[in-house]
Amino acid sequence: QVRLVESGGGLVQDGGSLRLSCAGLGRSFSNYAMAWFRQAPGAEREFVAVISWNGGVTDYADSVKGRFTISRDNGKNTMFLQMNSLKPEDTAAYWCAAGGKTGSRSQWGYDYWGQGTQVTVSA
Repeated sequence: QVRLVESGGGLVQDGGSLRLSCAGLGRSFSNYAMAWFRQAPGAEREFVAVISWNGGVTDYADSVKGRFTISRDNGKNTMFLQMNSLKPEDTAAYWCAAGGKTGSRSQWGYDYWGQGTQVTVSA
C-alpha cells in the first residue's frame, strides 16, 4: 500500500554534503513515523535517524547527531535526510522506512522499505 523510493545518493568528498530524498508513490505515509537506516559492506544494518508522523519528534544515532538532519513534507509525501560534514565512515547503502506513529531505533518497528541508495564518501 505504501511504496518508498530513495534518491540523492552519490560520491562526495570528505567534509561534503548530500541530501537524500524518500518519495512515497502509493498511499500517503503521513500517518507513519519515518526513519533512515544504513548498512556498510560486511556490517549490520544500523539506525541513523527517525521522525514522528507529524514531525514533532526526531532522534539520531550518536554517530550522526549534529551533522545530519531529518525532515518531512507530508503534503508532498516526501521525507529527507540532509547530511553535512560527511566522513568516510558514513559510506553505506541508505534505506528509508515507514511504520508506527512515534518511531523506533529498531528496524523491526517499520513495515515499509525503499530500495536503498548508495552514499560514498572519499577521503
